[in-house]
Amino acid sequence: MEKQTLSFQAEVKQILHLVTHSLYSNKEIFLRELVSNASDACDKLRFEALDNSALFEDAPNLEVRVWYDEQARTITVRDNGIGLSAEEAVQHLGTIAKSGTREFVARLEGEQKKDAKLIGQFGVGFYSGFIVADRITVESRRAGARPDEGVRWSSEGTGDFEVETIERPARGTDVILHLRDGEEEFLSAWKLKSIISKYSDHISLPILMPKQAWDEEKKEQVTTDEWEPVNKAAALWTRSKSDITDAQYQEFYKQLSYDSEPPLAYTHNRVEGRTEYTQLLYVPAKAPFDLWNRDKRGGVKLYVKRVFIMDDAEALMPVYLRFVKGVIDSADLPLNVSRELLQESRDVKAIRDGCTKRVLSMLEDVAENQKDKYAEFWAQFGAVLKEGIGEDHANQERLARLLRFASTQADAGVSLADYVGRMKEGQEAIYYITADTLAAAKGSPQLEVFRKKGIEVLLLTDRVDEWMLSHLYEFDGKPLQSVAKGGVDLGKLQDEAEKKQAEETAAAFKPVLERLKTALKDRAKDVRATTRLVDSPACIVVDEHDMSSHLARLLKQAGQDAPKGQPILEVNPAHALVKRLEATAEGDERFDDLAQILFDQALLAEGGQLEDPATYVQRINRLLTA
Repeated sequence: MEKQTLSFQAEVKQILHLVTHSLYSNKEIFLRELVSNASDACDKLRFEALDNSALFEDAPNLEVRVWYDEQARTITVRDNGIGLSAEEAVQHLGTIAKSGTREFVARLEGEQKKDAKLIGQFGVGFYSGFIVADRITVESRRAGARPDEGVRWSSEGTGDFEVETIERPARGTDVILHLRDGEEEFLSAWKLKSIISKYSDHISLPILMPKQAWDEEKKEQVTTDEWEPVNKAAALWTRSKSDITDAQYQEFYKQLSYDSEPPLAYTHNRVEGRTEYTQLLYVPAKAPFDLWNRDKRGGVKLYVKRVFIMDDAEALMPVYLRFVKGVIDSADLPLNVSRELLQESRDVKAIRDGCTKRVLSMLEDVAENQKDKYAEFWAQFGAVLKEGIGEDHANQERLARLLRFASTQADAGVSLADYVGRMKEGQEAIYYITADTLAAAKGSPQLEVFRKKGIEVLLLTDRVDEWMLSHLYEFDGKPLQSVAKGGVDLGKLQDEAEKKQAEETAAAFKPVLERLKTALKDRAKDVRATTRLVDSPACIVVDEHDMSSHLARLLKQAGQDAPKGQPILEVNPAHALVKRLEATAEGDERFDDLAQILFDQALLAEGGQLEDPATYVQRINRLLTA
């Protein structure tokens, strides 16, 4: 191939500009990214060589080499991994076909504090070299290709790049950074070694640098022709827990997840038995931006006998634990395992079940012994964990104990066990209400009698709550009961005198109820007197087995059709507005206006929307001016 000059994809130009001008606060990440890419290239060669050992050619020992040239002002990162063909160099280094590119650009442009972890998250780590370099040259040959099929790619990180065919005897890739003025600090063996030790110590391949020796004549350290490893070259998860410090666990997490903050918790175990594997799993402190993308692959890397197999092995962790990061290294899976085989393997199911239980145990420990830390976790991931109630029936009881809610007694942090422990004598159900916001839940008229009697009610405001409640029927033998469904029945919490008075009031109020049913026949399934209201004139409820109004609204917002049904209007015979209704004579058209206003106000108080706001305003105005 003759030398060609090609243009970068538009998104790459944006990324190059942002990387060059925005990530200056943590320049050293360029070496972390390039060493990580070199390690990945070796992993890919090892994986492809499972089916074609000839790809190793005459160099079966995989390694990464890093060195600098002070005179030329260059840093080179070399690997003898899979390498690139000319077509792959253009494809991988000149374009980004990933759907997340625009998201990456938007995030990087929008961050006030420029965040280097985004580089790794979006798979654009190669471009971080332009943080310190004004030109990058890549020389590569793909494993199995002829020596005359090498490729040289070069760019100054502006609008264009050059690519040409070269002679290259060795497979693999050299990434050569030509440093900018002012970046001389990286032309130092000590500096490069310290960065590798900080970020890449866990990489299982040897990372080699030229050995330094003392020159007695020059009275200084000089570079020799010998190479020495500068990392431990042992996968962290394969080492004994007693040999690993908390700082090393945290640094490995940051390298693994591209997160700048330490994890909330982690667990490291070797599991033996019918299925043998090692697990090192982390719970992040903060939710990723794409947490709600259920199609996103999981955050767990799969290794088999320390051979990297795949990123994001979603079959190893249930969807509701998609925020978990880590590594699983199996001793039993075949090295050529595919994503399809992962879905069907009994060993994978055993690993998945074991890892799920381990993560839940880790969360239970935090919830029991570090309540403040668990509150932080719940604020970030609680809504996602709720998905497990309907998806993981085997662990539903454990998950239910990890749930936290707001209630009429606390704005957050109430567990179902806390609630049951505070239940009043004679209380038989766990009461809850769903709403769009905490304020709407607190202000709901349905809570009035519960407040009056000091009965705690859980306030559920996450969008996932309605779905979760369709799978969670009871806890600790106590049924969960919505205060906005069916008739209010407080059982033993309501004395006989109250029940008798309610029955007498309902009987005396029956003629008004009949008139209300006629006036509202097109809007309400039924109208009845209630004891649940104290200060409000009316409220909207639904039958015990009907879809809640809140769920119907959520479905409508999502563009889905909800089953058509009418709610029930419950009225408070003791309220002044209802007494005014009662006093309105037969045939008085104001009765119909009052009835419609009563229904509309109850609908608004419940969080609903009026189909005809203008008519509601006209009715209010007529009554105000009458």
